[in-house]
Amino acid sequence: MKLVSSILLFSFYWLCLCNHVFVISGPCLNDQRSLLQQFKKNLTFRGRADRSSSRLNWWNASDDCCKWMGVTCDKEGHVTALDLSKESISGGFDNSSSLFSLQHLQKLNLAYNHFNSVIPSGFNRLENLSYLNLSRAGFLGQIPIEISQLTRLVTLDLSSFYFSFGRGLKLENPNLEKILQNLTSIRQLYLDGVSITSKWWSPLLLLHDLQELSMSFCGLSGHLNPSLARLENLSVIVLDNNNFSSPVPETFAYFKNLTVLSLVSCELTGTFPHKVFNIGTLLVIDISWNENLHGFFPDIPLNGYLQTLRLRGTNFTGGLPHSMGNMRHLSELDLHNCGFDGTIPNSLSNLTKLSYLDLSFNNFNSSSSHFEGLHNLVYIDLSCNSLTGTVPSSLFALSSLQYIQLSGNKFSQLDEIINLTSSKAEAVDISFNKLSGRIPPSLFSLPLVQVIQLSHNQFSQLDEIKNVSKLLFILDLSNNNVSGPFPTSVFGLSTLSVLQLSSNRFYGSVNLNKLLQLKNLTELDISYNNLSVNANVTNADSSSLPSIWYLNLSSCNLKTFPFLRNMYAIKILDLSANKIEGSVPNWIWVLHNIQVLNISHNLFTELEGPLKNLPSNLYILDLHDNKFQGPIPIFPKLGFYMDFSSNKFSSFIPRDIGNYLSRTTFLSLANNALHGSIPDSLCKALLLELLDLSNNKISGLIPSCLINISATLRVLNLKNNNLSGHIPNVVPNSCNLWTLNLGGNQLNGPIPKSLAYCSKLEVLDLGSNQIIGGFPCSLQEISTLRIMVLRNNKFQGSLRCSKTNKTWEMLQIVDIAFNNFNGKLPKNYFTTWKRFIMQNDPEIESKFIGKDFLVESYGIVYYQYQDRVAVVTKGQPMELVKILTFFTLVDFSSNHFEGPIPEELMNFKELHILNLSNNVLSGKIPSSIGNLRQLESLDLSQNSLGGEIPVQLASLSFLSYLNLSFNHLVGKIPMGTQIQSFSASSFEGNNGLYGSPLTENSDGEDPTVLSKPECGRLTCTIDWNFISIELGLIFGHGIVIGPLLIWKQWRLWYWQLIHTILCWIFPQLYVEYVTNRGQTYATLRWQC
Repeated sequence: MKLVSSILLFSFYWLCLCNHVFVISGPCLNDQRSLLQQFKKNLTFRGRADRSSSRLNWWNASDDCCKWMGVTCDKEGHVTALDLSKESISGGFDNSSSLFSLQHLQKLNLAYNHFNSVIPSGFNRLENLSYLNLSRAGFLGQIPIEISQLTRLVTLDLSSFYFSFGRGLKLENPNLEKILQNLTSIRQLYLDGVSITSKWWSPLLLLHDLQELSMSFCGLSGHLNPSLARLENLSVIVLDNNNFSSPVPETFAYFKNLTVLSLVSCELTGTFPHKVFNIGTLLVIDISWNENLHGFFPDIPLNGYLQTLRLRGTNFTGGLPHSMGNMRHLSELDLHNCGFDGTIPNSLSNLTKLSYLDLSFNNFNSSSSHFEGLHNLVYIDLSCNSLTGTVPSSLFALSSLQYIQLSGNKFSQLDEIINLTSSKAEAVDISFNKLSGRIPPSLFSLPLVQVIQLSHNQFSQLDEIKNVSKLLFILDLSNNNVSGPFPTSVFGLSTLSVLQLSSNRFYGSVNLNKLLQLKNLTELDISYNNLSVNANVTNADSSSLPSIWYLNLSSCNLKTFPFLRNMYAIKILDLSANKIEGSVPNWIWVLHNIQVLNISHNLFTELEGPLKNLPSNLYILDLHDNKFQGPIPIFPKLGFYMDFSSNKFSSFIPRDIGNYLSRTTFLSLANNALHGSIPDSLCKALLLELLDLSNNKISGLIPSCLINISATLRVLNLKNNNLSGHIPNVVPNSCNLWTLNLGGNQLNGPIPKSLAYCSKLEVLDLGSNQIIGGFPCSLQEISTLRIMVLRNNKFQGSLRCSKTNKTWEMLQIVDIAFNNFNGKLPKNYFTTWKRFIMQNDPEIESKFIGKDFLVESYGIVYYQYQDRVAVVTKGQPMELVKILTFFTLVDFSSNHFEGPIPEELMNFKELHILNLSNNVLSGKIPSSIGNLRQLESLDLSQNSLGGEIPVQLASLSFLSYLNLSFNHLVGKIPMGTQIQSFSASSFEGNNGLYGSPLTENSDGEDPTVLSKPECGRLTCTIDWNFISIELGLIFGHGIVIGPLLIWKQWRLWYWQLIHTILCWIFPQLYVEYVTNRGQTYATLRWQC
């Protein structure tokens, strides 16, 4: 747009120049002087700023008014032109103004003032006006109809400020058609920022002489009409930031005089007419930020004069033709964020006038260009492509090049720079590549270099930094593999402002005092190396210390808290992952500019008091994984992010906690010893996105209002507490929850039906509660669900749901073990679980299930929450801390399912864990089980399955856990490397089964089996199995002994009753489910 503006201003300049050079004026007439003086007298001005350079200050009544600055007269002494632009005029101009009595006035410029009023209607009295410029003058409201009476107008500029937000000028009544109906002589029309809601293109067709049209930010809509091409004199078209939602008409290629075409951010669609590139008069093409606009480069003719070409943010694709080199007048080429690919052609070296080149965020994979001919190039950006090989050394030899941006590619080699003295490079960014080996020392010797960014590569060696540019103020070598002693040569870089050396392999001792002698230092990050930092900072006066605002000493083997009391400029301080013990000094709160404080992963035990007058700008406070104890001490009033988890806090949650959380988005108090109930005041935290109170001793009910704020809440984790009562059925229909984890409590009642409103829910864990009801069919409305854990509750009934078209496309973990579900496994039910069926889907990325959160404080601070669930996998209980998106599990164990294993279940080609044990399933193991190629764990034990083991089972090469024990299987165990690796216990309890690893005979003798070992005792626990048996005999009496021996359901009910009675008598008892060698037992434990 700068070039567009320059061209428009150039036109105005010649108009004004003509007024002053070619018009011979006579002496000023008295009436003209009087009118001008009266006009000036009525004006008011903005502010009291010094206006000594103002034109109006030079209007002296004793001088000839035709010689006043801004005034032009004709031969007779009549005022014909008046230029009072940029005079800070704020008022005194209305319909009664004497200005409208200057009947000979032809040109009027009041642009860039501050009138803050409507345009006066008296303009119709200036019948001779041919030039009227009221642009950016602060006029508001409707443009008066009187403007349409200025029939001699050639230039009309009513442009308003783009950021007026509805307070600028508008054309509603009268509309654009009525204003333009008589202005048929218009050649230049500028209405940028004027709100136009009526039809806009048809009134323009009346302006046959129109040459320049600029209507940006006008709210225009509808198609770009092909009829506009009838305005054959148009040379400038600027229609930026409107909403056309249409293609660019092919007829636009017929403009024979077009010099500027600018259609930035217009929601354009379709394919851009490539013939437009062949218009020989074009100087500027800017169609940036139209992401649905497609196109490609045709062959470019040699006779063009194009100077600026901007296509950034469009969907142009394909390669760059060799004929790009024909655009010999091009000075700016911006193809950022398109879809170009292939090779960057060598012909770009022919563009000798090119000063700005941006090819970033495309798919270029190589470059045949060495850029030698681009002697006027100042800025080049090739970042975020797939360029490989050696960084073009010719770039550093270009005599004008100042900014080199090559980050985000696949460059693997950076050679020494030869022509150092001729280089004008000021900023070099080659971060996020695959550069390795030695960092070329010559890079630091570029004479004018100010910025060197080499982060996120694979460099391994850094030589002593010598002959460094005296202008260097940013040095970033972070996230490489550079090893060796800490580079002490950086102590001599006196101009350095930013030093980033984190995440390398530097070793040795570093004295923080020496680094703080770099007086210009503002950012210092030496974290995550093998350094031992001596942080005993001398108690120097703050004036002698650098103004560091960012200091990261994470993982620097700190043993004591660095004394930074006088470093008042600090805004971000990270001392995490060290070995600092004891108290956090109270002087830390004297640093009133501090915004981010991270002291996590240390050995702190307390915050030194008194804790008053906390810094008002403290947005992020991370204390997690320390040894803080006692009550929770502080909550910054403006805190966005607060993590106090994994400590030893043991108090109640403060009743008024919500009063401190008005801006909080992330709050974690997990893994402490907090008790009491959840305060209702938490519901005042209306911006809260994550609340984690898990693994505490919190009791009482879940506040209804906490569920009701799920419109903003993304993660709610209350697992492993002592919460009781129902889950409130008040989930709003605007629910935005991603994760709801209430497992490991004492909740009862049904799953609330309103939970189906959480259409974005991915993780639901209600395991180990006392929740009742049938299978939650309403949750099938949630297509985003990935994890559903309902294990160890009191659910009952079948899995059948009423007919629904909804599918669980993303579901990957289903655990409903240890409930009272019964009936047959419904065949059609499993066909809706698409995630288990899809095989080798390229859209399924290998990443962890979790949520990313962003907090903005001097740049974006990123943090991630990873979901955790407790499951049984490969016969052992396990908490999945990091859950990969491709990990899949089905656990239906310890229910009362009956009938055959559905064939549909064998279509789960991506299934990793399958557990159907401890049910009443019958029939044969389906031979199609061989489809489960990804299966790692299979448990079908404790059922009534019969027939032979299918040979296809032996072909499952990933299978590492197998339990088929205690069924009615017969025949020989199939041969296979994998299946013979399992112990005999995997097949025991099947009297008709033989073969390795059991006995090799089939003569009816009992195969060799391993005896069931005794359950080991855990430290500080008492195993109550034997006592339960004795008490069972007392309570059972003889009348129930028979049914207990015959019917499994009676046995399960009976032992549940015994456990309940014992737990009621002895509150210290609790039920724990233990899996031993494929068999699951309900065991009573004594809680210490």
